[in-house]
Amino acid sequence: MADFIQALDPAKLLFAETALAFIISPFTVPAYNLPIFLFGSYVQESSDAVQSLSLFAGLLPMSIFYDVLWMIRNEQGGFLRFLTIILLLLKIPTTGAFLIAMRQRGGQFPGLGLGTDINGPTVWSMPGGFTSGGRDGYQTVDDDTPRAPSKVSSAPAPQPASQSGAYQSV
Repeated sequence: MADFIQALDPAKLLFAETALAFIISPFTVPAYNLPIFLFGSYVQESSDAVQSLSLFAGLLPMSIFYDVLWMIRNEQGGFLRFLTIILLLLKIPTTGAFLIAMRQRGGQFPGLGLGTDINGPTVWSMPGGFTSGGRDGYQTVDDDTPRAPSKVSSAPAPQPASQSGAYQSV
């Protein structure tokens, strides 16, 4: 099943759903489908919008639940009900495809317990490996006390410069 979802193109799925939601929007259908799909098309085109992608990946499965509730409470004609069910069924693989796309862009699944702290505790340090407090190495976030400082060797005293010219030998 995961191979099937990975093979899907989220852009084509989203285009089909946006077109279908646009076609049925003048009739008695859920009014939130077209704006959600338009937002999804914007998010899909923006490659650096990981937070917006995670928002869309959360809105889409919630809209499946709302679609079911909407169809229970509202009457529709037979053909319009059929198109609404097709739109509902297309949301399932689209959700999976966008969750995979979100994972590839570096997003996580907050609140689900998935994707959080997979690589271990985060190591915080300044660029270049500099740390504060004279420690030799990194301190993870989970460490309560800093490690003991390493031996500090004193630098050799500078040699007096020769007076032979403008340049000095090192």
